[in-house]
Formats: sequence, structure tokens, C-alpha cells
Amino acid sequence: MNIISRTDTHLFYWLFKKTTAKNCSWVRAISHTGDGHYYLVLGVVLWLFEPLDGAIFLYTALLAYALELPLYLVLKKLIKRDRPCHSFSDLRAYISPSDKFSLPSGHTAAAFLMAYLLAHYYPSVTYLVYTWASLIGLSRVLLGVHYPSDILAGALLGLAMSAVGLNLFVMLN
Repeated sequence: MNIISRTDTHLFYWLFKKTTAKNCSWVRAISHTGDGHYYLVLGVVLWLFEPLDGAIFLYTALLAYALELPLYLVLKKLIKRDRPCHSFSDLRAYISPSDKFSLPSGHTAAAFLMAYLLAHYYPSVTYLVYTWASLIGLSRVLLGVHYPSDILAGALLGLAMSAVGLNLFVMLN
């Protein structure tokens, strides 16, 4: 485990140093697109204006998030991994994290959950939404609030819970 931790920390510093002494407003903006309320707005817009799959998308997304969020919170509380900005005195994050712990990345989990569902219901946006979700994950490292492994864990959590949510929705209907 020590080699994994060292590699994770090394990769974190290598990425984080890309933003040192730079204007990170674009990185903050990318990260901000992963805030939860935007997902709800998107779901409601699709529900209102997209007659073919909008309602099904919204219901599936709500179910998947209802599964993902409690699991995310339990994992954070069980693992209790300090954020890099709290672990190392030689760095300062570009944003204030919403909580103390970093594993898994909630922004990344939510972004990959949304990307999976959007790609499922609207395949023409697959490349775009997975690129966007990946950029949200990367932004969290660049801002100094997550390690790369937090991003990987968040992406896996989001993908898994969207697949479970989609299968449950199909089974229930």
C-alpha cells in the first residue's frame, strides 16, 4: 500500500504544481459545473422539453443519486482520508472543500453518474459528457482538494451506481 500512496502523492504534486502561481478561475469554473444543483436543473429541463426520454432520464437519475449519495457519505466517514490541502503544510488549496475527507471524490462520482446516464439515453453526447466528467475530476486535483486515487474511486462509484440505478429502474418498470 505504501507504494500506491507514494505514487498517488507524487502524481498529485505533479498535477497540482501545474496550477502553482497561476490564475485558476477556469479550473474553478470547470469544478463548479459539477455542483449538484446543476444536475437537478438538467434533469428537470430534459423532463420538461425532451419528450422521448426526458422523464425516464430524470427518474433514473434520481434513483441512481439516491443510491450513490448515501454510499458516498458512508465511504467518506469510514475511510476518513484527509484531503491533500489538510495533509501537507506546503500547499494551499484554491478552494475551500465542503468537508474534511477526500476519498471518494463526490464531484467526480456525481459527474460520472450523470455522464453514464446521459450517454445511455443520449448516445450522441457520449464523448462530450465523459470528457466533461473527466475534466471535473482533474479540476479537483488541480484545485488541491483531492488525490488522483480519490478521483478514480469517485468515477468508479458514479459509474457503478448509475449502472445499478438504471438496472433497478428497468426492473421496477
